[in-house]
Amino acid sequence: MGVGTAVDLAGLVRRSVADHPEAVALEVGDQFLSYPELWRRAGLLAARIAATAPGATRVGLFSTRSVTSYLAYLAVLRLGATVVPLHPGAPVTRNAGIARRAGLAAVVVDEVDPALLGALADVGVRLVHPDDDRPVAGGGPDDGGRTVTGDDVAYLLFTSGSTGVPKGVPVAHRSAAAYVQHVVRRYDIGVGSRLTQNFDLTFDPSVFDLFAAWSSGATLVVATARELLRPATFVNERRITHWFSVPSQVSYARRLRLLAPDAMPDLGWSIFIGEPFTREQAAVWHAAAPRSVIENVYGPTELTVSCAEYRLPRSPADWPTTSNATVPIGLVLPEHDWILVDRDGRAGRDGELCVRGVQRFAGYLDPEENTARFLSFDGGDDRARVYDGTGPLTPAHWYRTGDRVRVENGHLVHLGRLDRQVKIRGYRVELGEIEAALRGLDGVIDAAVVLLGQAPAESLVAFCTGDTEPARVVTELRGVLPPYMTPTRVEWLEAMPLNQNGKVDYLWLASVAADGPR
Repeated sequence: MGVGTAVDLAGLVRRSVADHPEAVALEVGDQFLSYPELWRRAGLLAARIAATAPGATRVGLFSTRSVTSYLAYLAVLRLGATVVPLHPGAPVTRNAGIARRAGLAAVVVDEVDPALLGALADVGVRLVHPDDDRPVAGGGPDDGGRTVTGDDVAYLLFTSGSTGVPKGVPVAHRSAAAYVQHVVRRYDIGVGSRLTQNFDLTFDPSVFDLFAAWSSGATLVVATARELLRPATFVNERRITHWFSVPSQVSYARRLRLLAPDAMPDLGWSIFIGEPFTREQAAVWHAAAPRSVIENVYGPTELTVSCAEYRLPRSPADWPTTSNATVPIGLVLPEHDWILVDRDGRAGRDGELCVRGVQRFAGYLDPEENTARFLSFDGGDDRARVYDGTGPLTPAHWYRTGDRVRVENGHLVHLGRLDRQVKIRGYRVELGEIEAALRGLDGVIDAAVVLLGQAPAESLVAFCTGDTEPARVVTELRGVLPPYMTPTRVEWLEAMPLNQNGKVDYLWLASVAADGPR
């Protein structure tokens, strides 16, 4: 069985253990684990989990960037159970609520708040201590779990829900394995490749980090919080070949003057995901890593990490110009269908991106949340029909991403979230369009816009990073935007605040805006 034939994530790793016994699978600080050692220790932890919670089908782990976190991920998969990552910095009540909704049988304990452990125990979750040296009856590194099929759920992630309750997104082994095998081929990943582990395990791009490496004999190199802010130093000192992050890390490093030209001369691949990747950010990174292939990828958790990709030409002179100064998201991956649906339910060249195919998840943990998140569409002159929750959800249904996308010069361009469309004095306004205009001004590096108040007293507040005067920003915006789209206030920040998934924290910005001028 080769990388191209396994239908489960543990099976992909098992092949690497057999084929690359001398390769290093994991580096965490000064700790190094070979593939056989990674597999052996994960097997021992799997036996511990099985002894603590026999028959567990969903097991949690804490994302702490420790060796235990990565062993636990593989251990749960080896049991044929579903991995449910938890963020140790999230509120206790949130984690306890996720554990209850996920039906967790156990959680692998690792350097977390005792109050959180108590809350988990209160909802019936058993705690697995990886440093417990008591013998496990029948336990051993070769113990297997239940047989896994492609339709079984590999991992369950919880994303923000519009109701304030996190939504559970189960992703099947078949979807994850198809994605991993695609990226391994596309980015030429194999023995000798050294991949960054920049993403929290609760954020699905971490699936690329772990399994693009572990399915190919490459090395997963875990970055510390300090290293995340100093990408050039991290890339050079750790001999990174494949960089994968949100674009915001480019802006942070640039602000700290840590991305000098030719700062990363040997970096081969640079992949960005999670938020709009601007031409300016791409230009800064290209100057710092002039020999690196740069790619922008796009996808919601429901479509298994990323479902579209665009590779920038080697020369910036050949880079495409888009309507909002971002890098295109390119084309949807093979083995998928996609359509752009306008507000009238008709397919066109501008509208909500809807996708179906092998990487589309089968539906939310709570089936009620599937309502209105899928479409039926037969093509031709028919209008798309919103799934109302009645009848079975089938592979023929299209997942609604909630993102507005336009075809420009043969490529898909991400124009922002449909739910970030607001009304100002009766006009429909895309906040992403204002942000693009701000980023186009001299001295502005990044921008975020929030709506303050409600009609008839609503107003727009802009937050910017860079080096220029707020008054000048408003004056120049009046030359490119109509009055109703011009922010009434501009606040300057040292850096954009990010949420735990590495994206701009608009909720925090909205609360700051509500507090009034600073």
